[in-house]
Amino acid sequence: MAGTTICSDTSEAVELCKAQGLYLKPIAKLTVCVQLPKLKEMGKSISNWEVMEKIKHMAKPHSFISLKIIKSTMEFMRLEGEAETKVEIKAIIQCLDSRTIKLSGFPEVLKVKAAEAKVSHPSQHDWDSFFRDAKNMNEMKPGERPDTVHVKDLPTKWFSHRKKDRLSEQVVKRVFENFGEVRCLDIPMLDPYRKEMTSVKSSGLQTFNYNTGITFDVYVQYKEYISFVKAMDSLRGMKLLYIADDEEEKAYTANMRVEFDKTKHLSDKSIKKRRMEREKLEQLEREREEKVRREREEEEKRVEEEKRKKEEEEREKERKRIEKIEKRESRRQAREEKRRLKALERKRLEEEKQYQMKIQMEERRFLIAQRKLESIRLLGELFSRIKAVKVSSDLVQREIELEEERRNQVEEEKRLKEEMKKRKLEAKKRRKEELLHHETELREKILKNWKEKEEKKEEAMRERLRLRLRGKKVLKSAAVKPSVSNMTTSSEVRPAPSPPDWRQRGEEWIREEYENKVLQRDRVNKFKGHGKQKVPRFYKSLHNNPHMEWKKRLKRKEVEMRRWKEWNEWKKQFLYWKHKFSFPVPYME
Repeated sequence: MAGTTICSDTSEAVELCKAQGLYLKPIAKLTVCVQLPKLKEMGKSISNWEVMEKIKHMAKPHSFISLKIIKSTMEFMRLEGEAETKVEIKAIIQCLDSRTIKLSGFPEVLKVKAAEAKVSHPSQHDWDSFFRDAKNMNEMKPGERPDTVHVKDLPTKWFSHRKKDRLSEQVVKRVFENFGEVRCLDIPMLDPYRKEMTSVKSSGLQTFNYNTGITFDVYVQYKEYISFVKAMDSLRGMKLLYIADDEEEKAYTANMRVEFDKTKHLSDKSIKKRRMEREKLEQLEREREEKVRREREEEEKRVEEEKRKKEEEEREKERKRIEKIEKRESRRQAREEKRRLKALERKRLEEEKQYQMKIQMEERRFLIAQRKLESIRLLGELFSRIKAVKVSSDLVQREIELEEERRNQVEEEKRLKEEMKKRKLEAKKRRKEELLHHETELREKILKNWKEKEEKKEEAMRERLRLRLRGKKVLKSAAVKPSVSNMTTSSEVRPAPSPPDWRQRGEEWIREEYENKVLQRDRVNKFKGHGKQKVPRFYKSLHNNPHMEWKKRLKRKEVEMRRWKEWNEWKKQFLYWKHKFSFPVPYME
């Protein structure tokens, strides 16, 4: 609906007509004045949109229903904003008043001043002074004194019946009777003759649009002065609120303009004049309708006469047309008969010609078939002779090709044999290199294991000596200086012995692996069950305890039997891998 806005806060609503869903709500407006800087550069301008966005941002968390520029000069810019309630207007004024904003491209800050806007509404002093100073007014007569309220821009749909979506004078009267008893009420939009009245046109009161039925104006005249004052005071600074009675219960607001009548619109003289004008217009309307009716009847008679003449002309034309068609049909039938006879003669001649052509075609087919038969026989004889010559030449060529193929096959077999010999030699050479590389790695590994074994033996010997000397008091040094020739160290590298055969080397390797893996595991698992507990002292000197000799012997026997079984398992594995690689491993110095 044009001129209406959705309302989200109805806390300040004052009841006007609850049955119609109409209320009054205070207009909450403020004016904002922004002092503009002096433009020193040519072509530079201030963006109105940016100023409005800055003001909206400063007013947050509050918002405007509408914000527009009402005046803009080189020194200042004045804006008018509207909010939902008066409380919100006061909060927005506190956010904006005596604040500054900064625009992009301008080093100066702009001062902002905000205040509540004054609503333009006539006061009691205005109508008292007007009617006191007016010379053509008589306060003793209704309509020429302050008793008529002129309300503009009222939504038509809000003052209509629920079932009929049309403006109702009774609804408007019932709404405005809340302020007092109504003496007279005039809605110009409901008068169809108001546009043509000379008195209204001459008085200059035609300020509304008759073509659009969205909003309307109304003149309400009260019997008592106190009712007029009450209506003017109640409508001062207010806008109309409509709450729909549907499920959603949406609320809408519309601005209206309220003034007191200055034109004696509802005076007895004006009403009588408008009634006389209406009667004249109704008489003119009736005369116009009568004139239109007579013209319509004359037009109907004239049309009927023209239609009758036209029908007679049509019948005459139809008769002539039928005669013309009959003549044309007779001539056409004669021409058709003549063409039919000519067609029959032409068809007979054509059939005779086709019969002669068929005879000639049969004779020609017979001649062509006879010539084809002779050519087939001649070609058969010719092909048989060519075949004999071709077969003999093909046999000779085939023998030559077979001989060439045999020679190529022999050469290919020789080439393949040579390639096989080369591959075998390369494979033997590659195998020999791999064996040499493998044998070198084994030698290095055996030498490393042998060195580690010697170092372990020396370490074990030192440990035994240390255990034997523990607890004994040494009076003098009884150590014998070892000879340089007999002394060996862990870092000494002994010369490699003469290489034994491959069986002996394999058994030594198995024995070393057995000692490094099996025996070492036995040593680790000896005290495995103790966890993090401290190993008892007597376990370390178990071999010196005479009371445990029988247990030691039994334990040693069990360990020897287990080691013997594991030794046999290692030997079986070695024999398996020995038979797997049946060739001997060469020993390289």
